[in-house]
Amino acid sequence: MGMAVSSGGKGGRRRRGVPRYRAMADINMTPFIDVMLVLLIIFMVAAPLLSSGVPIDLPATKAGELNIDKKPIAISIDEHGDLYLMDQKIADSDLISGVQAQARDGADERVYVRAAKQVPYGRVADIMSDLTAAGFKKVALVTSQQTDQQGNSQGQAK
Repeated sequence: MGMAVSSGGKGGRRRRGVPRYRAMADINMTPFIDVMLVLLIIFMVAAPLLSSGVPIDLPATKAGELNIDKKPIAISIDEHGDLYLMDQKIADSDLISGVQAQARDGADERVYVRAAKQVPYGRVADIMSDLTAAGFKKVALVTSQQTDQQGNSQGQAK
């Protein structure tokens, strides 16, 4: 007549109402990180599609891309010489008043001038000089990056 002796181990038994596995109160980070990475990739793909402006054949340069934190004011000149403020066609005489109306930060606002390759340099220089004469100090030209034979950009390292 043998008697069973318990060794006190956790060999599949529970001790009087105490469950072996308890509910986990911590957030499982792996699915959270996976979702964030997928969203990051979606926004990285969609962000270049959100750029506004008139489709223009820009000249290519070796300069790298700029990091901008907010959307600048864009002035575009197409190959016919027509002037656009953001996406709206505008007359030359109304350009300064239109830019001043768009400027949230006043004269400290960034203004980007985009011009097609066919536009004479004198026309671009006149528009830039009018903007600087109106008090805008952050006026810049926009170009596209040059690519080599294989399609790789030759801009500066980012």
